[in-house]
Amino acid sequence: MAPRSIATGTISFGLVTIPVRLYPAAQSAATVSFNLLHAKCGSRLRQHYVCSKDGEKVEREEMVKGYEGSKDRYVTFTPDELKALDEIATQTIDIAEFVAAADVDPIFFDQAYHLGPDKGGAKADALLARALERSGKAALARYAARGKQYLVLIRARGGRLVLQQLHYADEVRAPDEIPLDEVELKEPEVQLALRLIEQTTSEGFHPERYEDSVKKRVLEAIERKVQGEEIRAAAPAEPRGEVIDLMEALKASLAASERSGAKEAPRAEAARTVGETER
Repeated sequence: MAPRSIATGTISFGLVTIPVRLYPAAQSAATVSFNLLHAKCGSRLRQHYVCSKDGEKVEREEMVKGYEGSKDRYVTFTPDELKALDEIATQTIDIAEFVAAADVDPIFFDQAYHLGPDKGGAKADALLARALERSGKAALARYAARGKQYLVLIRARGGRLVLQQLHYADEVRAPDEIPLDEVELKEPEVQLALRLIEQTTSEGFHPERYEDSVKKRVLEAIERKVQGEEIRAAAPAEPRGEVIDLMEALKASLAASERSGAKEAPRAEAARTVGETER
């Protein structure tokens, strides 16, 4: 089933306007969640808000929103004042500039949406997608929606447009905030690491090869529990040996990778032989 559009917008590209629809680019697989129950009767618990000063339970109609200007001092806002602070949603995706797509660090990526042409926008949509693809560029734009202004990147993917919501610069932590110890790397260590990378490199990106095995295991356990089975804890994994010598660890990893590759080679050869026989 095709996804339903969640919003409409208009890409402003010079004097060209492109009416588009936004579609979710990913289908979020929610994690398995458990509810809090009353141990005595098994009924589900409800959450309440309690005043931190007098311990009194506060109902929804008695709540107001406030901002902490200084320690324990708040300024409150009425619903009308909060509404006045919201960005006016224009639904215009206003392109500010074009940049090399490869220059945008993925650490800035937030949510992604597919863009599809709205009525009358098919040709302009296809033109922008092809131009971005051929040029290797992406468009930085501003998008006002849902009371906020978003920084977005419009990029081409397989001949279609993708709107990538970005974090603002002040939302991304600088890498130099993370403490690092000074180390000295020896060239043989680097060469062994490169060989290990080379041996375990695949052709292309294939996310379909992977699944959430933890979620699958939990759901299977829940199903067994529903059927009346008792869930038993798995035996703890054997502790892995501490890496004392980096070179020895790299050599052992290479050897293991080579053994794994040797096992896979006959299977691949057999698969090719079967395929050739069938043809």
